[in-house]
Amino acid sequence: MDKTHTALAIIVTAGVTAVLRFLPFIVFGGKRKTPAAVLFLGKALPAAIMGMLCVYCLRDISFHAASGFLPQLIAAAVTAGLYILKKNSLVSIIGGTASYMLLSRLVFV
Repeated sequence: MDKTHTALAIIVTAGVTAVLRFLPFIVFGGKRKTPAAVLFLGKALPAAIMGMLCVYCLRDISFHAASGFLPQLIAAAVTAGLYILKKNSLVSIIGGTASYMLLSRLVFV
């Protein structure tokens, strides 16, 4: 891939990203009232996405050995516990990921 092609790809990607970021403000900005369906999706989708991520992350659990399921379940519990205590998604995700990595690499080898 030559430099011109790379530069054009970056410019097009940046342009599309900018348009997608600004489009909701252009469409729903100003004096127009946000539709009820959009408000509902804004409230319902975060929980639905987190549920889908939980299913995705825990889909390959193997119950044949403790090392196949305990690190994932403990890390999921740590993530949920940290979120309940701190009410901070970033802290809970980092804590859960760190606990999974430590458990899977050091404890359940």
